[in-house]
Amino acid sequence: MPIWKTEINTQILTARNVNTMSDHLGIEFVEVGDNFLTARMPVDQRTHQPMGIMHGGASCVLAETVGSIAANFCVEAGYYCVGLDINTNHIRSVREGFVLGKATPYHLGKSTQVWSIEIKDDQDRLVSVNRLTMAVLKSRA
Repeated sequence: MPIWKTEINTQILTARNVNTMSDHLGIEFVEVGDNFLTARMPVDQRTHQPMGIMHGGASCVLAETVGSIAANFCVEAGYYCVGLDINTNHIRSVREGFVLGKATPYHLGKSTQVWSIEIKDDQDRLVSVNRLTMAVLKSRA
């Protein structure tokens, strides 16, 4: 049973993220499943830290992007989600190529959501594990 409350596909997600941080970093949405969302991000000069490896903050941006976008497609009309907390454990460094972030929900509640986002490299090796907690808020309009 799909978790999505509104129409979702990679074209909608791409259009929604024009002129945002994720657009600037080259994050692309690549797959929408019944209970997950996947995006990829290049590891290049935009996402490197001075040692020539992917910046830990870039991992957090990818995790928060894919988890937050997924969360907002899992609420009824008249509600939206914002981040409350993100926790990231960095496991492996990456120097080049792409990383893939896959968000799946632990909990989809009325007031909070909790998401797992695993980031892997081009060889399907785990780069980081992330837990994102979202607040579900009622729109004011």
